[in-house]
Amino acid sequence: MLLSVMIEGQEGVTWPHWLALARTAERLGYTGLYRSDHYLSVVDRRERGALDAWGTICALGPLTERIKLGTIVSPTSFRHPSVLAKLVTTADHTSRGRAELGLGSGWWESEHDRYGFPYLPLGERFDVLEEQLEIIVRQWQEETFSFDGAHYSIDQLDAQPKTLARPRPLIRVGGKGKPRGLRLAAQWADEYNTVHLPPETCREIRDALDDACVAAGRDPGDVPLTLMNCFIVGRDRDELLGRAARIFDNLDRDVDVVEQALEEESKLWLVGTPDEIAAKVEQYRDAGVTHIMLQHHLFEDDDALELIAERLL
Repeated sequence: MLLSVMIEGQEGVTWPHWLALARTAERLGYTGLYRSDHYLSVVDRRERGALDAWGTICALGPLTERIKLGTIVSPTSFRHPSVLAKLVTTADHTSRGRAELGLGSGWWESEHDRYGFPYLPLGERFDVLEEQLEIIVRQWQEETFSFDGAHYSIDQLDAQPKTLARPRPLIRVGGKGKPRGLRLAAQWADEYNTVHLPPETCREIRDALDDACVAAGRDPGDVPLTLMNCFIVGRDRDELLGRAARIFDNLDRDVDVVEQALEEESKLWLVGTPDEIAAKVEQYRDAGVTHIMLQHHLFEDDDALELIAERLL
């Protein structure tokens, strides 16, 4: 089981924070440092700012040595696929082959309205996702290609330079296990990522992903299932409750009884002492999950990452 750090970059994470997080993730042995790709706080805290996801990743590339860097996940509505492919190629070169692209259909309608991005109906958003996946893969792997779709047209493109990662940077498709998303992952991606689900649901998604891979003519082992999930860790009950209260505040949740809210979240999140979280990680591994991205809401709290690393890395 691989473990990585995932940061909600739209919640006031500054450049000094990103530098500190990258150094901590490398020092503690995490596999990667991943970030969301939003321009607006998803808990609607207007005062919180967001640096651009791919600008951040490109800048962190030469300042890190080992960790993977990427998005979970970039919405297709923010960037033309040729622009996105070029940004990831740039990050691939600045990081010497460690950039990874997470791609999804997008969901936060409010930020689309405020920033002026089109927010299409769900079916059309998946049409766009399908076209973007094909264009990006072909731009990285083919010498010259053309594409004529409902949303994009490419004419005799030979995009240079190619990526350092061979045959291309890792592509992950994000979703909740719906048939079309699984089909797209089986056809174009290297990984399927889901969020905030219990082990038994992950097992169902793994089985469905296996079927999608077989239908696409691929070995199911070639498309791992990964999970992004929140975590709350503490050495004892008091520390756990204290950290939970801070996380609920960060998420702008009005919680009357922290212990009751914590009990509810423990049904989906990784909650408890390091040993208790380790046991839950084993359940996910048994369900077919190969990599967990720990959603680290308290991004200045290195102690939480230390506790996980001491027990699980």
